[in-house]
Amino acid sequence: MDDDLQAYRTRAARWLAENAPRYSGDARHGLSFEADLALAREWQALKAVNGYAGITLPTCYGGAGGSELEKIVFSEEEMRYDVPWTYFSVSLSNPVPIMLRHAAEDERRRLGPPAIRGEHIWCQLFSEPSAGTDLAALRLRAERKDDGWVLNGQKVWTSWAQIADWGVIIARTDATVPKHAGLTYFYLDMRSPGITVRPIRRLVDEPDLNEVFFDNVFVPDAQRLGEVGAGFKVAIETLMIERYAVTDESGYGPTLEAFVEIAKHARIQGRPALEDGEVRALIAQVITERQGLRSIHRRAVSAMARGRQPGPEGAIRKLLLGRTRQRMSALALDLLGGDGVQLDPEASPLRDFARSWIDPSLRIAGGTDEVLINTLAERILGLPQDYRPDKGVPFNQL
Repeated sequence: MDDDLQAYRTRAARWLAENAPRYSGDARHGLSFEADLALAREWQALKAVNGYAGITLPTCYGGAGGSELEKIVFSEEEMRYDVPWTYFSVSLSNPVPIMLRHAAEDERRRLGPPAIRGEHIWCQLFSEPSAGTDLAALRLRAERKDDGWVLNGQKVWTSWAQIADWGVIIARTDATVPKHAGLTYFYLDMRSPGITVRPIRRLVDEPDLNEVFFDNVFVPDAQRLGEVGAGFKVAIETLMIERYAVTDESGYGPTLEAFVEIAKHARIQGRPALEDGEVRALIAQVITERQGLRSIHRRAVSAMARGRQPGPEGAIRKLLLGRTRQRMSALALDLLGGDGVQLDPEASPLRDFARSWIDPSLRIAGGTDEVLINTLAERILGLPQDYRPDKGVPFNQL
């Protein structure tokens, strides 16, 4: 690590030590959802004032104008605390960056700063009951009307839609062409008339997921991102950004260091768990993967800094991180024995191995394992595509 980045880490660690405890751990215990969200907005606003929110986003829109490596460094240090950042994880990782790339300049300046300060939250309206893995099969319609579009249909698995102020959405604007060609991308006000949000109950009881219904919802054409019919291209760009946002440093599950702490105190057949071959092999594997994935990420970030678009290498990171997280969580539960099956109502999948093992969201959101494997096979290894009988067929004939 160069001297400038090390100095940045030192400043960030010092700032966090001075400020994060007021928003972390005991400060959050027993809070209602509404109170925790209010605390999260305060924390996000404080980070924004001090240059630690939207670290990689341009300063003219309220970001810090920093590098991806600075973002990683700050995330590493922030994850030492139990601060409430998850409400903004989707918002600032996917919808806001894609809006800042494609929206009109006056809209970027209007909507960027309040999102980065935590005053606005954005959601990503992609998946549908019959279009998850195959996003191009979506059926939500957008029909031309006057100077805009009217949306009808349903989205599902939408994180934080119940508290979102804005959202990005992909809709079918032409059913007479092949499915990938008839999609268009928009952003919309989530308080628009005709939008209904209903919660989805998850096994780990996290309150993030929702289904969203659209009944004659009007969206101005000025809120279109990209060309009419080019929505799938913008959606792929969004997903590539999302896969690079998924990092081992970003707190998508308990850390390797937390696993090592459990292994230090657990015993297998009367001996310290750290002497067990399987435990040591997992630790070595995670360390090796972490270093390799960081190298891939930094190389990709350098390429993007030179103006290149995010590439398919992000699929490698997301695929390995999701699998490794669940494997590490399963072994942690084995080491904890009976204590491992207790679900602490105050805990989250970010810090609790039981909830992390139960929760497969990282292996589904933004592309399932199977989709990622196909991406790697086709776009990196150059293997032939799967047989696709709907290729080139108009969507209304499928």
